[in-house]
Amino acid sequence: MNAFVTPLRQAAAAQESAAPSARPSRTDILSGLPQLAAAIAPGAAQRELQREAPFAAFELLRASGIGALRIGREQGGPGGSIADVIEVVATLAAADSNVAHALRTHFNTTELLRLDRSPSPLAQRQIGWVLEGKLFGGAFTELGTARAGISTSTLRREGEHHRLNGKKYYATGTAYADYFNVFAVNAQEQGITAVIPVQREGVRVLDDWDGMGQRLTASGSVELDNVLVYDDEISPSSREQLPGRHASALRQLILVATAAGIVRNLFSDARHYVLHLGRPAMHSPAERSRDDHFVQAVVGELAAARYAIDQLVAENARQLDLGAEALLLEHDDTENIVLQGALATAKTQLVVSRLALNAAERLFEVGGASATSRKLNLDRHWRNLRTIFSHNPLLHKSRVVGDYELNGTRTHLEEGRVF
Repeated sequence: MNAFVTPLRQAAAAQESAAPSARPSRTDILSGLPQLAAAIAPGAAQRELQREAPFAAFELLRASGIGALRIGREQGGPGGSIADVIEVVATLAAADSNVAHALRTHFNTTELLRLDRSPSPLAQRQIGWVLEGKLFGGAFTELGTARAGISTSTLRREGEHHRLNGKKYYATGTAYADYFNVFAVNAQEQGITAVIPVQREGVRVLDDWDGMGQRLTASGSVELDNVLVYDDEISPSSREQLPGRHASALRQLILVATAAGIVRNLFSDARHYVLHLGRPAMHSPAERSRDDHFVQAVVGELAAARYAIDQLVAENARQLDLGAEALLLEHDDTENIVLQGALATAKTQLVVSRLALNAAERLFEVGGASATSRKLNLDRHWRNLRTIFSHNPLLHKSRVVGDYELNGTRTHLEEGRVF
């Protein structure tokens, strides 16, 4: 990989050399968030143009303790809420949307650890790793199968251990992680998840993600060539259970929170362009771009979109916090509360996608042809948003919501895969 821009590399080195004497509290983590985002933001647009993967940003994240935010106090963690995590994601996405998006699997992992009321030895080890600052990636899906979600990766016993073989794709964040979760099928055709170090022999993470947006999320391939897996690294797949269904909705909201951060960023870029680079159109009566009524109207629209998106995402996070609390307390109405979280997340995605994509297009109304300069790279906002909202077909999402509202159909809302 190419070298990183100097401010980010220096910030990473400074935090590495200043090892914390105690684990940061929730207050420490959240109060340090603006400074962390400010360290990650410089050069983000240029990194995207030059395909410079932000490895240094993840060293900053490890040192900050953000990865442990959701671990409960009784588990030795800061005890942050889902609302806290979602604000972290949005804030980081406003600095560099690739960094925020690449944490998606990590926060899915910590959510399931948070909700595990009787953690296995493997889960207890994972909690310890997270508290040490370790990050998690994931390798679940594959290319070339008849449908998404089908796995041809295999886990087969070899003596006292196992061997894992296959090739995964959309392995978002794994290149930046310390450990990753792999979905495979065992000899009994049962789905399992293995938790293994990214650096283990036989694991090869490829930089072959070729999407038009979110180019630096490390969402390409992971090759698994006869990878050694121990018995105590294997657990059954459990996405159909209530915690898995709840975490599935959180994964979707993390995508939307990343989009919210992108809209914050594009609003900032629009404002900067008008104040520092813009000039009035030939027929404008204004002396300065900032005084042009049409430019003011566009910036006002962008400000309103940013506000509405932030409010929707924050309210959705509060709904998911209710689901997490119900799961922890074994509330009598837990299943319905988890379902409401899935519905809220689907509805939020539908509305935010329209607001955000429209904002990314309207951004260019604040300037003329100069605003399309590759040097500015303003088109990355639309490309990144369009890529995020292509993860799961929105038409299917709206249909599922409509079927529920009309007929009470809950099938896809309860499968623990998307909503």
